[in-house]
Amino acid sequence: MEKTKRFEEMVSPSEDFQRVANRVSYVSIAGNIALSVLKLIAGLWAYSAAMVSDAVHSASDIFSTLIVMLGIKLASKEPDKEHPYGHERLECVAAIVLTMILSLTGLAIGVSALRTILSGSYETIAVPGVLALAAAIVSIIGKEVMYQYTKYHAKQIDSSALMADAWHHRSDALSSIGALIGIAFARHGLPIMDSVASLVIFFFIMAAAIGIFKDAMDKMVDHSCDEETEQAITDCVLSHDEVLGIDLFQTRIFGNKIYVDLEIQLDGSYTLQEAHDIAEAVHDDIEKQFPKVKHIMVHVNPK
Repeated sequence: MEKTKRFEEMVSPSEDFQRVANRVSYVSIAGNIALSVLKLIAGLWAYSAAMVSDAVHSASDIFSTLIVMLGIKLASKEPDKEHPYGHERLECVAAIVLTMILSLTGLAIGVSALRTILSGSYETIAVPGVLALAAAIVSIIGKEVMYQYTKYHAKQIDSSALMADAWHHRSDALSSIGALIGIAFARHGLPIMDSVASLVIFFFIMAAAIGIFKDAMDKMVDHSCDEETEQAITDCVLSHDEVLGIDLFQTRIFGNKIYVDLEIQLDGSYTLQEAHDIAEAVHDDIEKQFPKVKHIMVHVNPK
């Protein structure tokens, strides 16, 4: 027996999903614009390369959020003749594009910092002003609040792209911590530490990009669910007394949804109608207990 949920009944493509995602994205864009301007002014005014680098990082967040919004909109389209299983994987495409932007941003910052460090002309490096310290503190607090806000709503609507954007905020908060430490050292007689902090920011950005890319690729290549989820589904199936065993059990992640292929053992004396009803009950039970499961195929083997 094979049964697929109606796309309109799922949470992800609903109007509520898009409304929440858009609201969170608009908040992210507004916050990043404000922080980018603040950090850029502070970095230029206070002669802090680390703060200017951090401002560029925040500015890149604006473009990444726009990509997330586009990915969510496209992924929420209803199935059509050419795409009968839906468009969820377009969220993964958006996440992969996001990693490219992050990587290019990180490389630009890293190359600039490395050139300064390798130049050896440390005496010409300006000492950052106190304004750069204040901007770093504001950035850390602001980006952590944005991370928690975006993460909460990403879990609420089960959006992988929005969760990637949340971790983008967290990486920015961490990079601001690096900038804060570098600026503090630079103000105490070690101006080269401002550039060292920019180099640390580069590693934070690249680590975030790699993590997002890996998660997106896992979902693009039909990666199986985690063991805990698979065990929970197995327990759900075997909780039906009529099921004598499981001959085949496979899961794959499709975008932010789960597909399940299942072969169960039933008593061979059951009529076709009885076997169908049991398979239907197993299917509906999985669908009820695991909202992320979009598609289930249940095949019956007589024993």
